[in-house]
Amino acid sequence: MKSELLSIGEMAKINNISVSTLRLYDEIGLIKPCYIDGESRYRYYNIRQNARLDMIQYMKALGMELKEIKEVLESGDTKLIESILIRRKKQVKEQMANLNLQLAAISRTIESLERYRKSPSIGMITIEYIPHRKIYSVPTSMNFYDYGIEVYENELKKLKNSLIKHNLPQIYYCNAGTTMKKESFLEGRLESDEIFVLVDDEFPQGENIKRIESGMYVCIYLDSFDEEAEYAKRLLEYCEENNYKVAGDYICEVLTEFSVFDDEKRGMFLRLQVPVAFR
Repeated sequence: MKSELLSIGEMAKINNISVSTLRLYDEIGLIKPCYIDGESRYRYYNIRQNARLDMIQYMKALGMELKEIKEVLESGDTKLIESILIRRKKQVKEQMANLNLQLAAISRTIESLERYRKSPSIGMITIEYIPHRKIYSVPTSMNFYDYGIEVYENELKKLKNSLIKHNLPQIYYCNAGTTMKKESFLEGRLESDEIFVLVDDEFPQGENIKRIESGMYVCIYLDSFDEEAEYAKRLLEYCEENNYKVAGDYICEVLTEFSVFDDEKRGMFLRLQVPVAFR
């Protein structure tokens, strides 16, 4: 009889699995050897058992857990496997959505690092066309310009908590920006209005979603939160000297952060900007 059977090693080899896997399947009752030698305790399998092993491997490839596979094989109920696979299909779709979000975030981070490397030097004023942007924003509860970085950090946490509260993807919480009303900017009064993160078309729609229109922007670059007031003043002076009409709200955009290099403060590379119309 043994000459017609396959040893556990032979069974494992022809099915491209390990001996330990076959032993596990035996222990949990998925597929048992058809013969065990009474003296040596060696396990032997019949070639016809390949059909069951193929089904086990196929179900694993579908993402089913071993306990689910055992439940299905023991029940012989096709409705059960259908319900498990419907649930698994939903899980895979959610995983794919999360992976797409992660891929997009990686692409944005690479782009921001490249833009940092190629950005103008600190203090340089430029005129740039910036495409439209979509943001998730919340109003600032305190004017952090009157206090400093500690209050700004608290406002950032309120933004993050808003994302959490509404079950929104945390992967967008990066490189936050702030806005200030045009009137405040023109009067030289630094008054924070909203704090935001940039999002994309995959981000869920909601009441906190806004669109920043495309246009020509006068921009200035800096790398210190503490110097924003001075650089915003330079931006306004440049617009006035060149007779540019400020056409919208002021934006402070964090192009990239390097907090990882300093555990005492948030390292930021900033682009201050205002949309302009040419008179």
